[in-house]
Amino acid sequence: MTEYVLWFDQVSMGDVERVGGKNASLGEMISNLTSAGVSVPNGFATTADAYREFLSYEGLDARIQKALDALDSNDIRALTETGAQIRNWILQAPLPPQLEADVRKAFATLQQGNDAMAVAVRSSATAEDLPDASFAGQQETHLNIVGIENVLHAIRDVFASLFNDRAIAYRDHQGFDHHKVALSAGIQRMVRSETASSGVMFTLDTESGFDQVVFVTSSYGLGETVVQGAVNPDEFYVHKNNLREGRPAILRRNLGAKAIKMVYAHDGAVGRSVETQRVDRELRQVFSISDAEVEGLAKQALIIEKHYGRPMDIEWAKDGDDQKLYIVQARPETVKSRASKNVMERYLLKETGSVLVEGRSIGHRIGKGKVRVISSIDQMDQVKEGDVLVADMTDPDWEPVMKRSAAIVTNRGGRTCHAAIIARELGIPAVVGCEDATDTLKDGQDVTVSCAEGDTGFVYEGALDFDIRTNSVDQMPDLQFRIMMNVGNPDRAFDFQSLPNAGVGLARLEFIINRMIGVHPKALLNYDTLPEEVKPTVQRRISGYPGPVEFYVDKLVEGISTLAAAFWPKRVIVRLSDFKSNEYANLIGGRLYEPEEENPMLGFRGASRYISKNFRDCFELECRAMKKVRNEMGFTNVEIMVPFVRTVGEAEQVVNLLAENGLKRGENDLKLIMMCELPANAILADQFLEFFDGFSVGSNDLTQLTLGLDRDSGIIAHLFDERNEAILALLENAINACKRAGKYIGICGQGPSDHPDFAKWLMEHGIDSVSLNPDSVLDTWFFLADK
Repeated sequence: MTEYVLWFDQVSMGDVERVGGKNASLGEMISNLTSAGVSVPNGFATTADAYREFLSYEGLDARIQKALDALDSNDIRALTETGAQIRNWILQAPLPPQLEADVRKAFATLQQGNDAMAVAVRSSATAEDLPDASFAGQQETHLNIVGIENVLHAIRDVFASLFNDRAIAYRDHQGFDHHKVALSAGIQRMVRSETASSGVMFTLDTESGFDQVVFVTSSYGLGETVVQGAVNPDEFYVHKNNLREGRPAILRRNLGAKAIKMVYAHDGAVGRSVETQRVDRELRQVFSISDAEVEGLAKQALIIEKHYGRPMDIEWAKDGDDQKLYIVQARPETVKSRASKNVMERYLLKETGSVLVEGRSIGHRIGKGKVRVISSIDQMDQVKEGDVLVADMTDPDWEPVMKRSAAIVTNRGGRTCHAAIIARELGIPAVVGCEDATDTLKDGQDVTVSCAEGDTGFVYEGALDFDIRTNSVDQMPDLQFRIMMNVGNPDRAFDFQSLPNAGVGLARLEFIINRMIGVHPKALLNYDTLPEEVKPTVQRRISGYPGPVEFYVDKLVEGISTLAAAFWPKRVIVRLSDFKSNEYANLIGGRLYEPEEENPMLGFRGASRYISKNFRDCFELECRAMKKVRNEMGFTNVEIMVPFVRTVGEAEQVVNLLAENGLKRGENDLKLIMMCELPANAILADQFLEFFDGFSVGSNDLTQLTLGLDRDSGIIAHLFDERNEAILALLENAINACKRAGKYIGICGQGPSDHPDFAKWLMEHGIDSVSLNPDSVLDTWFFLADK
């Protein structure tokens, strides 16, 4: 006898052919992972046999077959008309009597006498969520459906969605036979996230494929707004190893705008069951879930990933009534997990233009073309091959036209929305969540869309030149020293760690302060006494954090721990802040606290600043952050580098000050490195080394100060050369001093990145490591190996 309905706990991953990938996965988790701590709401599924019987019940399948045989899915207008016709046929057709009776019976059991119980009715295609195909979001989902008549209508609507435009086109282009794909409807108890939060998480970083983190997104209300890309959600990165070891595990937090939320409407019928509302300003300025909840979700994600043995894409919801966290869907991640780990593809802009809009970058590519602003699906046929598609947000219905675009730009959406998923799958650069793209960008305007510069994606004016480089990195030739990298931007850490490297030779704290904080530490320490015109700006910056000082420390921790986790267990040398007074003055509130100096390059900076009474309280905040990263989070691969140490006396004072702040050299394997960037450092190398575990040569300042040059002056720029004999003599002295003392010596200046022959000289003279800019790692490596 044909089985039309199966309960989730009756099915597992062996039943994809019967109930589709989504429902099979829910059953798999309920049966196998409930005892391990994964919470999945119960429900039942109609079977693929039920769907096939429905289609054959009144000869519907023959009519559909005939319509599809006559269709060219690249003809957008024909696709739209045929899809609408087929869907209408399905919605008008009656369900076979036995199928309807079985659904009524199962639904009554699920209700347990609660006639007002709300359910989600979701599609689950038998070819969906297989490891080598992403059908994500192609079929319909109905939330807050109440009553059996509405459920039966929703099931028919779900069946019809197998023939929406995007699904027909996707199957055509992927080579799936339309008639071999069947649909199962999943009927699942609703999680009451309308009064709480929901979102999506991946068990890897969606942009780089880095698999040591869980990426969690969250927004208020029902999860559909996050999936559709209607909101810019909160984002969190959680380190898997720290989670397993019970250490603080959240590496990064990004506060999303969360402008709207989806909630239950008063009517539980298809098409009228949900509505969107504005989110109160106060709620937008705090995170939509707590740190403990982020870690709780990530723990469930790890259990699911371990069970399935592959990276997963998971939808979750928090119930506002019982305050628990539930998993409502889990499917294999199908884009980054399939990418080759051995081939590096890099896109590099060769020129710059003015930035028109910016948002979240999806992927790492660059695309250019003419802007085509589209406000509705009816205008899709206006998008020509190679256009840049610009829209408020894209719906998966737009997939047929997205594939012909050179790039995609949206006002709304985060990294886990449909636009992002489809852009990744198609390999098209996308910048989402720009807020004002449809107003700022004009039809026919030439633009370049760059996702090659980190978390932030930029849309530049004009068609800019760019390079594409691919390298195989599976077998790098041996060298006599280690190649490390200069990585200042935590946004790129997960990306850069996949390059061949021996760790990070220079991570600049000022990059983190500039990009992630933007406020002078004194302004945060003295927040209560700030002038009224400055306070609101600072208040906006610190949104989501307990207070101004906590914001500063936590953001430093996030930046440093992201770098440390990305390269763990390799060494990551973090240089304490080395802003000059004019650079500090440019931070919010900075002009209130910084002196006006004639020559800031030679002024109040580096070690002199740390030990001065005027800056010591700011320096202590840096120490607090370092301590948390190393001692609480356990990233003991972080080493501390002190810049611009003018005298041996200053060296001693800084080392003592660090020890007073709980960062004692040698304790918990702490290594202190000194920037060797003044002629005095190289000349008195033996004396400076008494206080440090090694040197890292800053070739930029060393060259400038040895040759008496202003490196920012174009008039004498031609004289700036790290290969000058005077520089080489100082370097040789520093290298020899470190060798005698058995201590580390590396170089992290621009020189070796610009001049591979200089890198070769350093190698021949016994330097331990050369730290290069990431874009020059592969070329320099092959040059040094004579390959």
